[in-house]
Amino acid sequence: MRAETQATVDAIEKSLHLLRQRMGAQTAQHRLEEFNARVEDPTLWDDPAAAQKLMRDRQKLVDQMETAETIQQELTDNVELIELGEMEDDAEVVRDAEQALAKLAERAAQKELEALLNGETDGNDAFLEIKAGAGGTEACDWAQMLARMYVRWAEKRGFSVELQEESPGAEAGIKSATYQIKGENAYGWLKSESGTHRLVRISPFGKGTRETSFAAVGAYPVIDDNIEIEINPADIRIDTYRSSGAGGQHVNTTDSAVRITHHPTGIVVTSSEKSQHQNRDIAMKALKSRLYQLELDRRNAEVNALHEAKGDAGWGNQIRSYVLQPYQMVKDLRTNHETSDTQGVLDGDLDGFMASTLAMDASGKSRAQAAAED
Repeated sequence: MRAETQATVDAIEKSLHLLRQRMGAQTAQHRLEEFNARVEDPTLWDDPAAAQKLMRDRQKLVDQMETAETIQQELTDNVELIELGEMEDDAEVVRDAEQALAKLAERAAQKELEALLNGETDGNDAFLEIKAGAGGTEACDWAQMLARMYVRWAEKRGFSVELQEESPGAEAGIKSATYQIKGENAYGWLKSESGTHRLVRISPFGKGTRETSFAAVGAYPVIDDNIEIEINPADIRIDTYRSSGAGGQHVNTTDSAVRITHHPTGIVVTSSEKSQHQNRDIAMKALKSRLYQLELDRRNAEVNALHEAKGDAGWGNQIRSYVLQPYQMVKDLRTNHETSDTQGVLDGDLDGFMASTLAMDASGKSRAQAAAED
């Protein structure tokens, strides 16, 4: 076997080892049997929320076990094919098996990264907030471009997206928008996007000049009933108002919109669905998510990328730059991951950026340390 091919095999075996380690392979079968026994309990669905969590946890374990088994089998099969091809001097068989191994190595590395999403709330759904920063109308337009980018990213992953609130810009775009994104590890992936995003382009509003715009993105985990977040009723103010917007399928014009203000932190959350009762529930969940994220930031201040990216949405605080003029480049300033495919990124091709940040966080490096090594 060629040295290059052996290196590919070694990389796959390393990814498999880490996958099994994260999964707890030694006890996986026993845990699956316990899950199966609980699923057969006739009283399981007396508590729908607990039952749904059990089913999600069970399916996650099943997927992890099947993934590891599939990768191991494909690795074994292709190594055997290479050995057979070399014995029979069949270059075509060897070439095909080596190509299959290269693709398997990429898939195994991706699964290894996904296995790093093992934080307390990484598997949860996410609230995603986007706010226009410095730059006026240009920034509002940029905020809308970011909203489109994340919606497309989520749809490509098969996630569901629900617009919770939207405030239109005075002339174009949006001042702010909040989405709830539902899907496996939605928060685990999106947490890497929190921070200020900077755009450089020729103004589309008749100026013909190169403009720099900023928008702030914040991701927060949707907190389920298994995590206790206590909120003192005296600390919040609940207002109802008539929602409004520029029109479109997501914009409501009823008096049911709800705004909750948390006085101790200054956090404000809103929801503008059709039902006022539903809005109160959504807004309270959003507030709990924000408060939980604050606690996470305090607990992990030195290594939490979100904490390091905090600041005004303007110069000096950006985590990523999107340059459309005079050249084409998107670059993450934390990891130095970059691409010239700006249109692909704006159409939702974000996995490379998210994966590089996830890998950096897993290595224990802070943003400052990563920058110092550049």
